[in-house]
Amino acid sequence: MSTVTKGREVQAATVILVGNPNVGKSVVFGTLTGRYVNVSNYPGTTVEITRGEARDRGTVYEIIDTPGVYSLLPMSEDERVTRDILMREPGAHILQVCDAKNMRRSLMITIQLAEMGVPLVLAVNMADEARNGGVMPRLELLEEQLGVPAVPTVAVRKQGTDRLLPLLERPSPAVAPVRYGERIEAAIAGMEALLPRETPVGGRALAIMLLCGDDSLAPWLAESVPAQRIREMNAVRNRLTEESGEDVAYRVNQARLAWIDRLLGTLGREEAPEKGVEFAQRFGRLAMDPVYGLPILLAVLFLAYEFVGVFGAGFLVDLLESGLFEKWIVPAAAWAVDRLVPWPLARDFLVGPYGMISMALSYAIAIVLPIVGTFFFGFGILEDSGYLPRLAVMVDRIFKRIGCNGKAVLPMILGLGCDTMATLTTRILETRRERIIVTLLLALGVPCSAQLGVILGMLAGVGPAATITWLLLLVGIIFLVGFLAAKVIPGESSDFILEIPPIRWPKPGNLLVKTMARIEWYLREAVPLFILGTLILFLADRFGLLPWLQKVSEPLVVKALDLPPKTAEAFLIGFLRRDYGAAGLFSMAKAGLLTNLQVLVSLITITLFIPCLANLLVIVKEHGGKVAAGMVLFIFPFAVLVGAAVNSAARWLGVRF
Repeated sequence: MSTVTKGREVQAATVILVGNPNVGKSVVFGTLTGRYVNVSNYPGTTVEITRGEARDRGTVYEIIDTPGVYSLLPMSEDERVTRDILMREPGAHILQVCDAKNMRRSLMITIQLAEMGVPLVLAVNMADEARNGGVMPRLELLEEQLGVPAVPTVAVRKQGTDRLLPLLERPSPAVAPVRYGERIEAAIAGMEALLPRETPVGGRALAIMLLCGDDSLAPWLAESVPAQRIREMNAVRNRLTEESGEDVAYRVNQARLAWIDRLLGTLGREEAPEKGVEFAQRFGRLAMDPVYGLPILLAVLFLAYEFVGVFGAGFLVDLLESGLFEKWIVPAAAWAVDRLVPWPLARDFLVGPYGMISMALSYAIAIVLPIVGTFFFGFGILEDSGYLPRLAVMVDRIFKRIGCNGKAVLPMILGLGCDTMATLTTRILETRRERIIVTLLLALGVPCSAQLGVILGMLAGVGPAATITWLLLLVGIIFLVGFLAAKVIPGESSDFILEIPPIRWPKPGNLLVKTMARIEWYLREAVPLFILGTLILFLADRFGLLPWLQKVSEPLVVKALDLPPKTAEAFLIGFLRRDYGAAGLFSMAKAGLLTNLQVLVSLITITLFIPCLANLLVIVKEHGGKVAAGMVLFIFPFAVLVGAAVNSAARWLGVRF
């Protein structure tokens, strides 16, 4: 192993984390490195790669967390990037994170890594759940068969992860025991003979990839192999295809699966499930049931409303806004500014109606932060418990109606955290049509965490009838627009394949770390935008633009929506930051400037309003300017039209909420 001395530390070889999706790779990465250090797109792709450093007994390791893959014969951009990283990091040591509950799937990756001849250590993660489920293999027998360490880990509890770095100091390649039959083996030998003597990964692995039709290796072949040899390689592959009469990749996968099944049959199992685990498994099945899953979903929504809307937006906001900012911080700041700052303009800038302290920090810290914090904590519980994938299964039939499948609910649920990031995660959807539909629905009707928290706080003050009306309208509009979009946008839908993790109790420590990381993100990313938004309002007020904007927007805001002219400020700044616009409405509602009906109309309109600036820029990046412009031109008039319709219908029916 090559090392570089750096002071008293030794820079060791790079460690690459490889594994299937949802096996805890990112948790292992965080456990080894302590924190995320550098996240960047892999060159020429939109796939994000995370790099960090880990230290063990004076040795420094560079850790690379690759995208989750099902195969190293690329069928997706994620799989190609992971395979390319393995090829472009010669000498790297590989840590494969396996799912102890599904070793059959994990060992498909192990076989391919063994054929590559890379130094390998296995972290068999979620070992506690596998033991409780009665499916934990005997790892000592697995080590004998493969010739590499297999460490049982529970990454969320940091169990077993302390053994990984010492083993990664001098790992060895795994045994590659799979044979594919005389005809394919002869073709592998012929293909290997045509490859260069020095290859980035094992010649046997490259030969199998080429025989299986991996055209993504073409750039590497063009750089590394003479044209004549490439033609000879193509002849070897064509001859094998003609002689075998069937797809070579299928034959190879079948041989691998047969070997894995024989191996697993010899490993045995550990302990049977406990009663508590049986109950969790039963609950997990009920959460996906089309009948019992609905009351479970309603119970989840009710608890979220009570925790975020009542406790966060009610108790905590009152505690911070009325008890801390209004009584102490703002008066103290005004007292200090009056005595230390001689310029009236500067005093207004700091503590005036649109001041940085009196408005920007008050909104960001006293109103939005407690709501965001409670939402992030509740959302973390849903993530860590394993409920969200079950929700995807339950709504699969519904989402098929809008041209997608159940997997589409995951970006939409993530949109409740941040629509901008959720738009990026639409990449998990297989077709462009699905990605555009879900992006449109995110931009139209999925409020981000901060906005949703403020909305729940406002709805908590006007009663359950308004809350139910807002929710039903929002859900109905999302599915109506999705249904119509599926009719208009050309393309096909993909099949629904999703890994379902077990139901588990979330770990308080993990929830706390995750919540604090997201709050840190909010403070770093959102608070500066609150300050910028307040600055825009301050300048607009100083230059007389606010009265002009109120006058221009009066036909829409006052006449169509029947809202006070001041709400134009909230809609204007809502484009810069959705939650800031909602916070402006929250402040008006608390001051008694909005009736219950006006609260409902304003919330429906701002929820359906055009996406915030950051989200719009990401839509442009992901789908192009024409798609983004089309979405904005549809969403803005549609939001005003729906708000006006709700106002007219409520007044015609005599409903006051």
